[in-house]
Amino acid sequence: MFGDQHRAQALSVNGDPNVRTPHVDNLAEMGVNFTHALSGFPLCCPFRGSLVTGRYPHHCVPGHEYPLPDGQPTLAQPFKENGYQTAYFGKWHLGGHHERDYRGANFIVPPAKRGGFDTWVGYENNNSQYDCWVHGGAGKDAFHYRLPGYETDELTNLLIKYIKERGEEAKRPGAKPFFAALSVQPPHNPYQAPAGDRIEYQQGQLTLRPNVPRGGEVEATARRDLAGYYAMIGNLDFNLGRVRQALREAALEFNTHLIFFSDHGDMHGSHGMYLKTNPYEESIRVPFVIGGEMPAAYGGRRRGRVPALLNHVDIAPTTLGLCGIKKPSWMEGVDLSHHRINKPAAQAEPDSAYLQQVVPTGHPNSINKPYRGVVTRDGWKYVCFANQSWLLFNLNEDPYELANQAHNNRYRAERKKLIDRTRQWIADTGDKFEVPED
Repeated sequence: MFGDQHRAQALSVNGDPNVRTPHVDNLAEMGVNFTHALSGFPLCCPFRGSLVTGRYPHHCVPGHEYPLPDGQPTLAQPFKENGYQTAYFGKWHLGGHHERDYRGANFIVPPAKRGGFDTWVGYENNNSQYDCWVHGGAGKDAFHYRLPGYETDELTNLLIKYIKERGEEAKRPGAKPFFAALSVQPPHNPYQAPAGDRIEYQQGQLTLRPNVPRGGEVEATARRDLAGYYAMIGNLDFNLGRVRQALREAALEFNTHLIFFSDHGDMHGSHGMYLKTNPYEESIRVPFVIGGEMPAAYGGRRRGRVPALLNHVDIAPTTLGLCGIKKPSWMEGVDLSHHRINKPAAQAEPDSAYLQQVVPTGHPNSINKPYRGVVTRDGWKYVCFANQSWLLFNLNEDPYELANQAHNNRYRAERKKLIDRTRQWIADTGDKFEVPED
């Protein structure tokens, strides 16, 4: 289950004083909370391409409104090959539709571009939470209709119906296990939530992050947007609770892994910026929690906060690994499922995570220029434009990124080491980008 533009900091379990997320908090308490998960390309389409394929954006979906390549397998294929039923509900954004042509809610994703899922009920893009249209099927069985209420509630209804059907099926001999994904657009802008969820969020009472400029338009915009944003997160949390209840009622709670995450974050005025596409913490850090009960055959479960660097390309192989399925050779990410279930690591974890903006979007209020960089396991971040260092932060000492040391020669040795590591990532992933010499 994942939302859109939900930054990692915006959970009560992760220390945000403005929001209450009891269901996510409980999932994290009983499971594992990847506190250093991130979106290596913080934008909807590239992230989603990496999410379903385990491949880096420059090999898959390099920019906004680019389609999933023809013939590209997704994680649905290895699940199906191992006897699973597969389903996808909600926002897809991998069909290649351009919003400038007409609204994405009216675009029908061709069946061949729906990732190979057995059940697919979704939409390309929407950005209108009370006017959400979904489609699916093909030929005489095709359908396209408007959901009757608020998007997150209604898409959750579709997943709950699917869970109930799997629960009934599980009572019969020969029932198959299932993999299902629920993708909702909230808390993506516009920051609109049901009235009951908005009541408790007063703009003037919100605690802003220290890197939001005070006293002007940026602060006013951040407070207004965040009031709706937190209300949307509260609604998302409520619907997570509904999914967990449905699993209990279907007697599927004790053999279902449940993953909660997001595609990227949201700046909300930090460093004077909004939305996404840049490598600052508010944009790249995402929630990532694995919970749910497991049968004894898995040898027990692990709990707690996990500092491993989990990048977008790691989600597909990790999801497969939770179910004992080896990642296929075409996936480039790392299986980190051993942090949840008692088993040896499938491979060594990298010492850093690779950051990219391959193809700029043209969106305002953020960074519209290609960049590459790294976040290291020991807490350093480095980002460069072509042949030009841009950002260098020691996140251990400067978590809000207030002191950019990219051109401070006191940090020249560290900068050189991080440039070399970025260059190695470029080579190792078959990317192309000119980094500075030092």
